[in-house]
Amino acid sequence: MIKLGDYNKLKVVKSVDFGLYLDGGEEGEILLPARYVPEGTTIGQELEVFLYLDQDERLVATTERPLAKVGEFAWLECAWTNQYGAFLKWGLMKDLFCPFREQKQRMERGKSYYVYVMEDEQTHRLMATAKVERYQKQSGRQLTLDFAEVLLHYLESHDGYCPLGDKSDAADIMQQFTVSKKVYKRAVGDLYRRRLITIHDDGIHLIVSD
Repeated sequence: MIKLGDYNKLKVVKSVDFGLYLDGGEEGEILLPARYVPEGTTIGQELEVFLYLDQDERLVATTERPLAKVGEFAWLECAWTNQYGAFLKWGLMKDLFCPFREQKQRMERGKSYYVYVMEDEQTHRLMATAKVERYQKQSGRQLTLDFAEVLLHYLESHDGYCPLGDKSDAADIMQQFTVSKKVYKRAVGDLYRRRLITIHDDGIHLIVSD
C-alpha cells in the first residue's frame, strides 16, 4: 500500500518520452516526470520516491526530498497567499497549502512559520497547519531534539542568527516558534553542545564551518 506524502519504494514498469511509470499497486501506474528520473534507471528497477498530488490533484512521484513529510514538523517560508490561505516552500515544485483555518495569524509572504505536515481527512490533500500543539505528543526529550533541528534550519535560512536567547520573554518565543521557553532553551543547549552555535547577549549565532 502506497503512502501519500511519504517515501515509497516503487518498481519501474514503463518508460515514455516524458518520464517513467511506476507500479502503484491498487492506485495504478504513477508518473515520475523525466526531470526527476535518475540517470541510468532501467525497467524493473526499484526507486525510492516521494508521492504527492500535482496541480491537477493527480498522484505523482518525485525523487526530490521535501523539508518534511506527513507527520513531521518543519520551519517553512511563505511563498505566496491568495483568498484561501498561504502556500509554503517545502522543497517541491508544488508549494504546500496552509488554509486560513489552520493559521494562528495571517501568514505573510517572505516570513517563516513552524508547521505540521498532514493529510486532510476529507480531501486527502497534503496541507500544513500552524496549530501544532495537538500534534506535539512526543516526550520532552524527543520534542527538544525535533525542535533543535527546526531551530537549526531557521538559523541556516536567516543568515545564521536568531535574536531570541536565554533572557528572551517566553511569550516572544511562543509567538515566534510555538514552543515553550523550556523547550527552546533545551534545544539551544543541544545545538551548543554539538558545537553548531555560539551564544551571545544579542542572541544565538550559527557556527559557519570553513
